[in-house]
Amino acid sequence: MAFSDRTKSAMNQQLMREIEASYAYLSMAEYCHSKGLTGFGKWLESQSQEEWEHAMKFRHFIQDRGETVQFDAIREPLSGFDSVLDVFERALDQERAVTQNINDLYALATDEKDFASQSFLNWFVDEQVEEEKSVMGIIDWLKTMADSPHGLYLLDRELGGSLEAGITPGVGAPSGSGDGLA
Repeated sequence: MAFSDRTKSAMNQQLMREIEASYAYLSMAEYCHSKGLTGFGKWLESQSQEEWEHAMKFRHFIQDRGETVQFDAIREPLSGFDSVLDVFERALDQERAVTQNINDLYALATDEKDFASQSFLNWFVDEQVEEEKSVMGIIDWLKTMADSPHGLYLLDRELGGSLEAGITPGVGAPSGSGDGLA
């Protein structure tokens, strides 16, 4: 089946959402760096780069289908954070919105019987599960530590160090562990 105008338009919109997500993560990173939390900042910069890579996957897919990418204006990124917890709660909201957008795009591709787009989107469906899990794990750790500056410092070091070691931060955090700490 051909690349329908509806699917092509939705793919272009998702490309722009991924760019906006990259921009938002960069704004979050800047907040953390301004607070001296370089580990959090590095982790968020890594997420920004990952979102940019997602946008480029959409760009190349659209091009591979013989179409021209349509760029739109991007919205101003999230700002005005109250705390590191606020940063990550807003990051989770953003990831959940992206998940919903990917699911809607997959449903559209299914309705259009666009099997190439469905195959392409499978990776994003799986990726969003991991993205949400990672951010939820960090949120759980932040809530567990409550207002402990020592805990915040240790998590900051952990996030910064795990990037250098090639470990996926946030995985293995107490998300949904039922231990009553979150």
